[in-house]
Amino acid sequence: MSAQDIVDRLRPRVEKSDFEKSVKFDLGKDGVIVVNGTSISTTDAETDCTISLSLDNLEGLMSGDISPTMAFMTGKIKVTGDMTVAMALSQLL
Repeated sequence: MSAQDIVDRLRPRVEKSDFEKSVKFDLGKDGVIVVNGTSISTTDAETDCTISLSLDNLEGLMSGDISPTMAFMTGKIKVTGDMTVAMALSQLL
């Protein structure tokens, strides 16, 4: 799965959400996914929060195979910026 595949999969949820902040998933060499309110894209932008992780780990979070708390505690994901934004993402994933 590519970053664009994930964007396409999440777009209906994001557009219907009441998410009001912005977050970037920094996937390293696989690109970025930026959620800004009710829009989502693979275009890099400044955001309230950045979550750095691998594409595989993002897929694991989305499928429920990886616990967000455990991923954070074991260093599989790193969060910079407003941590409350990262915690609000559960409604989208």
